[in-house]
Amino acid sequence: MKQALRLPAAVSILMLATACATVSLDEATCPSNAAVDELVAKFVALQPAPNPPASMTAEGAACGRDKFTLRLGQHFGQVVGYKAGLTNTAVQKRFDYFAPVRGTLFEKMILEDGAVVPAKFGARPLYEADLVVVVRSSEIHNARTPLEVLQQLTAIHPFIELPDLVLEDPSKINGPALTFVNVGARLGVLGAPIPVRGADPALAEALKTMTVRLLDAQGRELDSARGSAVLDHPLNAAVWLAADLKRSGITLKPGDLLSLGSFSRLLPPKPGTGAKVVYEGLPGNPSVSVSFR
Repeated sequence: MKQALRLPAAVSILMLATACATVSLDEATCPSNAAVDELVAKFVALQPAPNPPASMTAEGAACGRDKFTLRLGQHFGQVVGYKAGLTNTAVQKRFDYFAPVRGTLFEKMILEDGAVVPAKFGARPLYEADLVVVVRSSEIHNARTPLEVLQQLTAIHPFIELPDLVLEDPSKINGPALTFVNVGARLGVLGAPIPVRGADPALAEALKTMTVRLLDAQGRELDSARGSAVLDHPLNAAVWLAADLKRSGITLKPGDLLSLGSFSRLLPPKPGTGAKVVYEGLPGNPSVSVSFR
C-alpha cells in the first residue's frame, strides 16, 4: 500500500481511472436497492439477514455498503468516523480474506466506558478488543508512517467494539460480505482519552509493543496480543483508512474517530457477564469495560 501511495501522479491517476472503470463494469454485483432495504430492516430489528451471493466482488460490496450506510444514518445519526476491519492476521484467516476492509461509524453507535448493554444487542453479536484514534487534521491523508499519523491526532481511546455479523450464515462471510454489512459496525464502548502531543517516538513505540489484554468480568484473561498484531503497528491501520477514504472521495475532518481493528478473537457475549480491555504499556495502562445484561 505504501508503495502504491508513492507512485507518480500520472500513474496514480491512471490507477484511479482503472478502478473507477472496474466499479462501473461491476454494477451487476452491487446489491439491489431491495436487497439493501431488507438488510436495513433486519439490522434495525436485530434479525439475521440473507447472505449476499458468493459471486459479489469487492467493488460490488463497496457499492452495497455505501447504499447500506446511507440508509443507516436515518437510524443511527450523524457519521462520526470510520473503522478498519481485517487488520489482524488471525481475523483475516477466519474470514479467508487477506486485505483490510472499511466501515462507517455513527453517533448512536458510540457508548461510554462502563456501558451496560443487552447481550443480544445484535442479530449476531460479538465483542473484541480494539483501539480508536481521534483525527486532528485532514492532513492525516498525507501521513505514511506511525509518527506522521501521531502528528495528526489529538487523542487515543481504549475501545471495545461490539460488532454484529448480522448475516444468516456467518460461516460463509468473506471479505466482500463483511464489507457489504459495513464491517459489522453496531456499537462500541469508548474509554477515556490519552492525549497525543505531536510525533512522540516513545508513544509510537509503546503502541507497537503494548500488550492488549481482553479480560472477563472476573479478571480472567480471554485473549491477548501485542500492538504489532494490527498491521505491524496499529497506526498503520489509520494510514490505510485515510488512503482508502481518499480514494472514495471522503476527506477526514477534525474530531473524526478511526477504529483500527481487532487485537483479540471475536467472542459472543452472554447475559450476566462483562469484558474489560487493558492496554499494558500505554501511559497509565488504560482500560475500558462493558457489561452484558
